[in-house]
Amino acid sequence: MAGIRSLSSGLRALRPPAFGADPDGERMARIRRSPHFKDGVFQNPGGAARIRPSGSMLDFAKLYFDKEERPHRSPRGTVPVHPTTFADLARPAATGLRLTWLGHSSVLAEIDGHRVLFDPVWGERCSPFPFAGPRRLHPVPLPLAALGPVDVVVVSHDHYDHLDMPTIKELAGTDTVFAVPLGVGAHLEHWGVSADRLRELDWHESTKVGGLTLTATPARHFCGRGLRNTQHTLWASWVVAGEEHRVYHSGDTGYFDGFQHIGADHGPFDATMIQLGAYSEFWPDIHMTPEEALRAHLDLQGGEPHGVLLPIHWATFNLAPHPWAEPGEWTLAAAGAVGQAVAVPVPGQPFEPAGVLPTRPWWRDVSSPLNRKWPVPQSMPVASPEDLDLVGEG
Repeated sequence: MAGIRSLSSGLRALRPPAFGADPDGERMARIRRSPHFKDGVFQNPGGAARIRPSGSMLDFAKLYFDKEERPHRSPRGTVPVHPTTFADLARPAATGLRLTWLGHSSVLAEIDGHRVLFDPVWGERCSPFPFAGPRRLHPVPLPLAALGPVDVVVVSHDHYDHLDMPTIKELAGTDTVFAVPLGVGAHLEHWGVSADRLRELDWHESTKVGGLTLTATPARHFCGRGLRNTQHTLWASWVVAGEEHRVYHSGDTGYFDGFQHIGADHGPFDATMIQLGAYSEFWPDIHMTPEEALRAHLDLQGGEPHGVLLPIHWATFNLAPHPWAEPGEWTLAAAGAVGQAVAVPVPGQPFEPAGVLPTRPWWRDVSSPLNRKWPVPQSMPVASPEDLDLVGEG
């Protein structure tokens, strides 16, 4: 028995630090008590989601590595960033709500005098290793320290493109609070975040930080960082409500009817930050196309084109076979068809949803002749106004 324990300790010592830590003790006991944990794993709303390529792996590999398609998956040059400074972000938001998309799913939301940082990833690669894995298509818009004090860091789930160990370690040296889904706190404690600064929530649970109420809401995805996908950490979307404004961050999710319920319980929202990149017909249950993201936004808003949609989870890391900037083109086309306001800022460009929105398709400036125009895939048609009239009715 002592030998087995010694071997187990040795294997844990060899585990890369970026893998984090598995929940145990009272944290694991709480996970087992969750109504969303069954048969040893967290369950998705609407049943099990396909989390690996469906169909033939050979077909997927042929598409992913196709020589004719690969040029479409990268920009011609470096994706531009906005030269935001600490002074820019130190000025209060004139309308009380300001959003700064920092690339991928990282967003700084300034809400009624409070500052929330969603899914901060400052690493060069979304990987447990610094020498391998998807690399940034654009530099980080500004150093993490240049953001200034942050009241709360919100993490949607523990995948590498949303939970970055070096970034968390740097934030661990500040006074910020961390709001995370159930089980994810084990990683943060392993990296130096003290337990008293963690707010670890199951779906439908809320916590207050200053004048903000943060609520973990359902999403359709999965979790895991190590070699084994244990599904012992939860994934979530988030609602953040201040005195005057409220926003929604989807994290990663496939489309499901839960958006209508989230909207009924917590909406409408001044702005939604919704994942609409890295989609593929090979994994339709865990990521959304721009059309599905627009449908989700309208569900959250009670079926009406209300508030502002900020597309996230695109243009920073190359994670899927689709052209790198197709999400931008498709989103503008789909939203324009129903009169929905969309903001497409350059990474690092602050904007206020109640003010002038950034709508210029900047990605066209860094697209080669091969991928300057992206026809919307015929297999994934743009939603028409008639298609979306019934969104609120499921």
